[in-house]
Amino acid sequence: MENNRNFFITIALSILILTLWQVFYMNPKVEAQKEQARIEAQRQGQSQQQTQAPAGQGQATGQATGQSQTAPSGEGHADNIPSPGTTGQDGIPGQTAASPANGTLTREAALAQSGRIKIDTPSLRGSINLTGARLDDLYLKDYHETVDDSSPSIELLAPSQLKQGYFVELGFTGNAQTGAVPGPSTVWTVEGNDTLTPSTPVTLTYTNEKGLTFKRVISVDNDYMFKVDDTVTNTTGAPISLASYGRVTRFSPPEHPSATYVLHEGLIGVIGDDGLQEIKYSTIEDDKEIAPPKSTGGWLGITDKYWAATLIPPQNETYQARFSYFTDNRTRFQSDFLADPVTIAPGQSTTIENHIFAGAKEVAKINAYEKDLGIRQFELLIDWGWFYFITKPMFYVIDWLYKFSGNFGVAILLVTVLLKGLFFPLANKSYASMARMKMVQPKMLEIREKFADDKVKQQQAMMELYKTEKINPLAGCWPVLVQIPVFFALYKVLYVTIEMRHAPFFGWIHDLAAPDPTSLFNLFGLLPYAVPPFLMIGVWPIIMGITMFLQMRMNPTPPDPTQAMIFTWMPIIFTFMLATFPAGLVIYWAWNNTLSIIQQGVIMKRQGAKVELWDNLRGLFKSKPKPAK
Repeated sequence: MENNRNFFITIALSILILTLWQVFYMNPKVEAQKEQARIEAQRQGQSQQQTQAPAGQGQATGQATGQSQTAPSGEGHADNIPSPGTTGQDGIPGQTAASPANGTLTREAALAQSGRIKIDTPSLRGSINLTGARLDDLYLKDYHETVDDSSPSIELLAPSQLKQGYFVELGFTGNAQTGAVPGPSTVWTVEGNDTLTPSTPVTLTYTNEKGLTFKRVISVDNDYMFKVDDTVTNTTGAPISLASYGRVTRFSPPEHPSATYVLHEGLIGVIGDDGLQEIKYSTIEDDKEIAPPKSTGGWLGITDKYWAATLIPPQNETYQARFSYFTDNRTRFQSDFLADPVTIAPGQSTTIENHIFAGAKEVAKINAYEKDLGIRQFELLIDWGWFYFITKPMFYVIDWLYKFSGNFGVAILLVTVLLKGLFFPLANKSYASMARMKMVQPKMLEIREKFADDKVKQQQAMMELYKTEKINPLAGCWPVLVQIPVFFALYKVLYVTIEMRHAPFFGWIHDLAAPDPTSLFNLFGLLPYAVPPFLMIGVWPIIMGITMFLQMRMNPTPPDPTQAMIFTWMPIIFTFMLATFPAGLVIYWAWNNTLSIIQQGVIMKRQGAKVELWDNLRGLFKSKPKPAK
């Protein structure tokens, strides 16, 4: 019975690891390759025709594209936003494309094509395009492309003329009574200060041919939240009605997509009663448009693994959200909203307040924005996964221990000790039951021999023995079952939270969220040649494999040759499998194995059971007797 139990546990663990390998490594890699190939094929096959608004888009779209202001020469991009089909309102304006971006224009040249307002905050640097008042040039000061602080800062937003164009824009839709309203091609005028800082907002103005005046005040905090206050004053002498819109537009997915089976990258939002919307790039490419019902509150945008750009409409007003993929002239992904129209009497004015989040998905700051600004479920911008009820508390504990210890790696070691303490009663019962089972092994062998030809009576006698000796034959499974969700939760914390990005441990581990960079096959860097990825078996995966090997040797060697072979090879398989996982997870597993060995050894001694570790290790080096001839 015990051997069969061990055999099934081993098989289950093997299947689990193979599944983890397939889901977290191979599938994302294959999916990323397919997605990249599909995108390249679409780029090569795009027609060069002029952008045309879909039929039935209404009057406002055509009027908006014909505004008196025009984009600077070379603005060539296709970023029309047709009206969401379910609104029945005037369309969100866009502008006609001249030609797709061909990748020859440099970022500096693109920025020089229009007037700009400088952005300089403790966390951000970049500029706002005065054409469209578009946020399309943004870097994150505190984050770099590699662990080297001298490496380039992370680029979040980029001008639309570039291949990786990515921007956020707010504007209005109007009609014949309003005249031309601010949209993508509107050139705003700066009033006073021309540098946006946390202490110095900037003011933009625009007056159209009918006398309608727009005043936009843009402010920003020390982190990643922009506030945009649009005041519209009606001096036309007649009532006017107009609606505000917002859009986050991206022309191509990330160049290096993450493992999308682990977390979401793509279009995202919390919309009305439908709650969280997570739409992959590949999904919206197929569906072309997803328009949830009108709603109040929430947010929407586009997210990467660690960064995001989102729109936060007024939380007490109704709007129509939409997620789209356009293929006219130049492919692009877009999250946008169109607010209900407002009516302004002659001589009166109204102010519309929107917020834009553009930055790193830091847990504390995301939570603070949700609380301070009343943004519904803004915390869901961070993908905590199915085990969120374990993942979030684990992150908070690790983060607290990090503040205490000053090192995330040490925090992982400490949280492992806490988890061991939390599950100590369960593990204690499990190991105690395993120890008692070892002590009654002679009786079990006697029953097997006595009822060798009658399996039913053998099973009945075994169950009676378990009952008499108060043994639970499945007790050994509980530590494994408990460890699986903890493993997944810790993997999620390491993979998703930006706090773990580029977090160092000691020695050669400079990023706990990346695999161990060393390899046994070049003697850990002593030999001057690169090692293929599948042979990147670092120091910590080897340590993990050794501790797993020792833990398995705590138990008697299974008499069945097949089981014995599986037990022998499993640590090696795990070593290769986990070598591609984040170093922080491998360190956790190795440390957890070490604590388990100590815990199991102490409990077995207290129970009077023999610890098989040293005998099993000595047995590996003893020469086996030759079979008799």
